[in-house]
Amino acid sequence: MRKGVLRTGLVLALTYVLAGASAGTVARAAGEVATGTASGLPVPRFVSLKSDKVNVRGGPTKDHDVTWVYTRAGLPVEVTAEFEVWRRIRDWEGAEGWVYHSLLSGRRTGVVTPKTKDELVPLHEKPDPESAVTARVQGGVLGAIKRCNAGWCSFSGDKFDGWVEQSRLFGVYPGEKIE
Repeated sequence: MRKGVLRTGLVLALTYVLAGASAGTVARAAGEVATGTASGLPVPRFVSLKSDKVNVRGGPTKDHDVTWVYTRAGLPVEVTAEFEVWRRIRDWEGAEGWVYHSLLSGRRTGVVTPKTKDELVPLHEKPDPESAVTARVQGGVLGAIKRCNAGWCSFSGDKFDGWVEQSRLFGVYPGEKIE
């Protein structure tokens, strides 16, 4: 993993060299992306979008073009790198780009990821596959992650509440414990 992180830092540094950045900016870019020291928080980590309008840019400055815009607050994204006040994120469909840090929230949310396109994922009354099913949700459904333990997450949203297998959510790492 370290090899990939360093390569990312070097690619970003090369981007700054080609853009005519100073040596100090290049070193800071490579160092902050490689070590994740900009915020002091772990990288990677899951967060959610704070706003209904979040511009995603091709690089970590306002000089980079907006490549797309998210239009739904609460979507979970994974922070994969940091540079100063910018965070490189990846969404549940694998798209990546850079966003300004204040557009992200530490609130944990998840998106249901079914194994097949038409599958409805069951939510259970308890963290047990034998417990009663409280709802069945489609892929792409967004909800709040209240807590996770032993492979199950308490997951709720508009008109549903229950326990879902942790592996069925984008927004939480396998085996991650959330209280």
